[in-house]
Amino acid sequence: MTWPSIGFAGQAGIRGLRRQDDGIGFTPDTVPERVDLLHVFARLYTFYRGDSVESAVPSSNVAMAVGEGRRLAPAIRATRLIFLAAGIGVSAWAPMVPYVKTRLGLDDATLGLVLLAFGGGSMVSMPLVGFLTHHFGSRKVIVVGGLLTCVALPLLTLAPHALALALALLYFGAALGAVDVAMNAHAVEVERRAARPLMSGFHGLFSIGGLGGAAGMSLLLALGASMTMAATIVSLLLLAVVLTQWSSLLDEVAGAAHRPAFSMPRGAVFLLGFLCFISFLAEGSMLDWSAVLLRDSRGFSEASAGIGYAMFSVAMALGRLSGDRAVARFGPVLTVRFGACAAAAGFLMATLLAWPWASLAGFVLVGLGAANIVPVMFGAAGRLPGTSPGIAIATVTTLGYAGLLCGPALVGFVAHVSSLPLALAAVGAMLLLTAASARVVKS
Repeated sequence: MTWPSIGFAGQAGIRGLRRQDDGIGFTPDTVPERVDLLHVFARLYTFYRGDSVESAVPSSNVAMAVGEGRRLAPAIRATRLIFLAAGIGVSAWAPMVPYVKTRLGLDDATLGLVLLAFGGGSMVSMPLVGFLTHHFGSRKVIVVGGLLTCVALPLLTLAPHALALALALLYFGAALGAVDVAMNAHAVEVERRAARPLMSGFHGLFSIGGLGGAAGMSLLLALGASMTMAATIVSLLLLAVVLTQWSSLLDEVAGAAHRPAFSMPRGAVFLLGFLCFISFLAEGSMLDWSAVLLRDSRGFSEASAGIGYAMFSVAMALGRLSGDRAVARFGPVLTVRFGACAAAAGFLMATLLAWPWASLAGFVLVGLGAANIVPVMFGAAGRLPGTSPGIAIATVTTLGYAGLLCGPALVGFVAHVSSLPLALAAVGAMLLLTAASARVVKS
């Protein structure tokens, strides 16, 4: 699948008239016969305004393209805020876990079983949400899922026992899973209409929301707010985003009327899902095992071992915020290939070099390299011909979340029969499979 032509390839300026990177930009055959100075400046104006021109348009149509770009700007802004809010909603739960554990008197084993309900709710809802998004549009699903998420957070603080908490987490995971699938399907359509890379930036705001949600909830609890009050404050913030942005979201998806009512995911969808499984496995490994590696193998104390995951998270957020430029400059195939190789090198650096600072540098490299793999994969899934974007993204997301949930356990099993550094190095080797299969994002 190639990107729509957008006139100038990323930051390459007028050089975009002479080259084509994975479908981005003009080829010599598509350059208009007359490209005068006024036309060049008009197109530069539309590009830097955030507007888009899907093909080589005559100068007389530039004003129409500018108007289309301005009309799309609210949808881009709304999509960014929805991704930000989703990140806040997911991460706000993390600081609540130890409080809930203490309040309900749960041991580690019981808490671990209860926490599985969150991921289970997401994985159960995602396939269904794909069909709902296909039939009713992503905007309706985003709004309903967002409202359900706002209700879920306070409920988590009111659960009187472990079973009630598991049910609340199942509901919370299902609501967030609905938002996840629908907002990615919506983002694919916004990116298609804008005719320029946007997915990495959207996911970058999700990462920023994740950092801000965890920090904000921790701050509220540290200031003496009760857990219910803190959760309610976060829910009101999410509610404000949903209520103020829903009208700016796109209501109709181009070509939806011509799609079949039901279409099974194709082979390319499952390949993208498998590659997302690897990427999410790498992220889950960093979440669950980076601190253990630093403490047990690199001499860090328990109090400071968490710095590895923090550096990984910041690097991933920064990589995604700059990812749209990378995709526009190098194309989706090279972005995935270079990113996967960098992430693999980061895992090998962190596990094979015994110096503590080498491990931290490796974690940063993993974050930067893996940052744009999943956004590009999601975008490719949503652009596959003959398959509903909602269904394709639901399939890819479900397989990806399976890697996030099951991957750390697989790493633990390998570490048990060998060693943790060797198990994490194997994750790096799996990322090389992603690099070798990168051309699937173009097919």
